[in-house]
Formats: sequence, structure tokens, C-alpha cells
Amino acid sequence: MTNSAWETLSNQAVAACGVVYFLALLAHLVEWSALRRLPVTAGSIPAAEATRTADRGDGSVAVAEGGPADPDTERRTALFGRLGLLLLVLATAVHFVALLGRGMAADPNRVPWGNMYEFTLSGTFVVSLGYLLLYRKFQLAWMAPIVAFVEVGLLMAAVIWLHDEVAPLAEALNSPWLVLHVVSAVIATGAFTLGGITSVLFLLKERALRKGSTGGYLARVPGPDRLDLISYRMHAFAFPVWTFAALISGPIWAHQAWSSYWNWDPKEVWAFITWVVYAAYLHARATAGWKGRHAAILALVGLATLWFNFIGINFFSTTSQHSYADAAPAIEAPAVPGLEAQGPPGAG
Repeated sequence: MTNSAWETLSNQAVAACGVVYFLALLAHLVEWSALRRLPVTAGSIPAAEATRTADRGDGSVAVAEGGPADPDTERRTALFGRLGLLLLVLATAVHFVALLGRGMAADPNRVPWGNMYEFTLSGTFVVSLGYLLLYRKFQLAWMAPIVAFVEVGLLMAAVIWLHDEVAPLAEALNSPWLVLHVVSAVIATGAFTLGGITSVLFLLKERALRKGSTGGYLARVPGPDRLDLISYRMHAFAFPVWTFAALISGPIWAHQAWSSYWNWDPKEVWAFITWVVYAAYLHARATAGWKGRHAAILALVGLATLWFNFIGINFFSTTSQHSYADAAPAIEAPAVPGLEAQGPPGAG
């Protein structure tokens, strides 16, 4: 296949996986709509939470929203649940084809992390893949419609606002540290995003329990204790990966490209701010016993700094040497004669 054919395949795969993600979202919405007509039993949420919520008197465990269980409704719910999961698996596979096509379309072939559009494709792929890998371990069926919605929204934003034509990597990006730095940043971004989704659901679930109204979708979401634990484990996994990306591989790569480990580049600064926020989150949980609401809010502050570093810096900063976001004309960097002012496209 020619380079143009690979690029066309990638663009078509992005469109196709976006459509399949949307179909998965519809399937899960139908599933959760049908679940409203089924009783919420202790088996649908953790037993410990069932006891705790029953003790609070909100009635969300033993009382059905739509009356007695109907066999046809149960079968239809299970069918759409399996269909939604199958569509998510299919969309993730097509998503991988889109990434492969981007890398094969370049001359010479390269990893698909050369600009913000490609980083967005990679980050959303990790979110979906991470969800599928953790689906059984943490029983994440309740997160499916949110993951599908996030995928559809971010892919639409990438295609509409971030799309760039395939181009060779800049000289500074032709380094083995590209793979180490960016793949770790992508993995950490995906894991932090999943942890952030869980933190949002924790806050919503806790608020609903305080008000005594946990019907609808939140009735099927695990209790706050379970959500807090899942969020913590996702953040605990992502933090050392982010540490490697932001504080180890990034500075080493920067030294190779610019002869300096630290350049006070806006992306470097914000990557460090993100690291500090998540370090504070984990430290507070380990030493001060911060759990629940305060920990969830701090985790969301970290997620906000992470995504601002990824997107905001590229649109609001005119001094960043990290150029994976825009196609502005390159400026010669004085540290390395002839080197375009382009650096590692990851978090910093």
C-alpha cells in the first residue's frame, strides 16, 4: 500500500470506530433504560454497600423502580449489555487500525505520536483498551456508557479541531526516547482519565445517598467505598508511569534535543504541576487518611491540570517548544543549529 492509501485507511478507520463507539453508546443507553424496570437487588451492587444503603433508608436496594422483574425485560437488558460490550471491543480494534494506518502513512514509517491529533487518538485508544482490560477485574459494566460517550466526544473534537496531515517527524523527535516518553505519557493519561471518571461518579453517588435518592443509573453504580477504592488503584498505577514520563524520560529526551534537562517550557512546568497534584493525592491518602470526597476532588484537580497541559498549553501558549499541537512555522532553536523548535510531543 502507498502512504496515501495508509492515510486514507486511517481516516476511514477513525470515522468507522467513531460510529461504532456511538452505536455502543446507544446499546448501553437502551440497556440502562431497561434496567430501570428491573428491581435493584443486592447482587447488582456490592453486598456491603447494599447493607449500608439499606441502613440509610433510601430504599434503593430492595425496592424496584419499575415493579417486579419481567423475564423479557431481563433478557433484553442482558442482550443489549452484551451487544454494547461487543461493539466496544470492535470499536477498539478499529481504533487500533486507525493508529497503525497513521504510522504506516509516514515516510519513513514511524510511531503515531507526532502531533496532538495523533496523541488524542492514542490517548482515547488507551482509555478504551484499559476499560476492556479492567472490565472483569473491577466489574466495570456500570462505566460502559460513560467510556463510550468520552470516546465519541474526544474523537469528534480530534477530527474537527486537531486533525493534521501525516508528516515526517521533526529531527528532535527521531529518538528512541520518543517511544519511551510518549507511550508512558499516553498510558498514564488513559489511566488518570479512567480514575477521574470514577471520581466523578463517586461524588455523584455520595451526593445522591446523602439526599436519599439513588434511583436510575446511580442505583446500579457501586457504593462510594468501592468507587473510592477503584479510583485509588487506577491513580496508584498511573502515578509511577507519569513519573517516568514527566520526570525521567522527558528530561533525558530534552537534554538530547536542547542540551538541557529543564527549559522552563510551559508543558514541562504543567507536567510537573500535574505530578505534584497527584503526588499530594497519594500522599494524603497514605498519611492523612484522606479518602472519599476530598480525595476525589483532589484527583479531579489533577485531571484538570493534565488535560490543560495536553490541550490548553497548545492554544494559549506562544512560547512552548512542544509543537505537537499546531502547524505554526518552526523557529530555529539556538541550542542545536538547524533544529526546528520542536520537542518531545508528550507531557513534557
